[in-house]
Amino acid sequence: MVRANSLRRIADNYAPVVFLIGLALLLGVSTRGFATGSNVLNLARQHSIIIVLAVGQTMIMISGGIDLSVGSVLALSGVVGGLAAAQGIPIAICAILGLATGCFCGFVNGFVTAKARVPAFIATLGMMGMARGIALVASQGVSIDLPPKISQWTAAHSFAMALLFVILMLTVALSCHLILTRTVLGRQCYAIGGNREAARLSGINIDRHTVVIFTLNGLIAGLAGIMMVAYITVADPTAGEGYELDSIAAAVIGGTSLFGGRGNVGGTVVGAFILAVLRNGCDLRNISEHWQRFVVGIMTIVAVFYDRIRRREQ
Repeated sequence: MVRANSLRRIADNYAPVVFLIGLALLLGVSTRGFATGSNVLNLARQHSIIIVLAVGQTMIMISGGIDLSVGSVLALSGVVGGLAAAQGIPIAICAILGLATGCFCGFVNGFVTAKARVPAFIATLGMMGMARGIALVASQGVSIDLPPKISQWTAAHSFAMALLFVILMLTVALSCHLILTRTVLGRQCYAIGGNREAARLSGINIDRHTVVIFTLNGLIAGLAGIMMVAYITVADPTAGEGYELDSIAAAVIGGTSLFGGRGNVGGTVVGAFILAVLRNGCDLRNISEHWQRFVVGIMTIVAVFYDRIRRREQ
């Protein structure tokens, strides 16, 4: 029995990694252009943003919650930063404004969830609509161009931008990993997600934890918004549509439980890379985006079903 449990834990931890390696090898052999430097560069820039969002989503899900607003908060943060940049405000201050916007949206999510006792699903669904609406109104429904010197610099330094994106992604992932594994806040995430009532009886301030963890996730979404503006060189109010589902899918495929109490940052990063490699391979093979979403949906359902089976056995 002990040996069987050990083998199952190994399978749970390494199955996504094995699948990712196998998928990458298969596409590298069968798909022209997949293993090229330019394609790897594009993967690093484009999908680092999804990984950043997915890492933040992981902490929310481990705590037993969910955040459906991250895509819209990304867009609003980018629009705020883009509007400031268009007025000639220094780029560092523009980035701070975008981060502050994300923080505020996350704080509202946490406050409404904790104090108004609104389920996280509903609270963040409302924020998804509000943030997207404000972004569209503020930008008048059109993309906001960055000053020419900024867009020209980013276009001329594509490798440096890709490297910066990877550094930011790794920084966020490592920081969240340390929070979950080395801090009281991280231990509270697992305790609350595993058994909310037991966590409350043990003295954990669940309301304060909820506000803090959603605010932190808002900050991460704000950073993703700034990264998106740097990637596409415009502040697009429609950016990030569907990213909330991608972030959830990456976390679930990587082993984070949709029911709380289980998950880790490393698994989420692997899950996000699985989605990135899969979609990139489909794009190179001219497979429709609709079919890509179908496959991602199937993978998410299978991962949730498997997690459900594991919970019943335990």
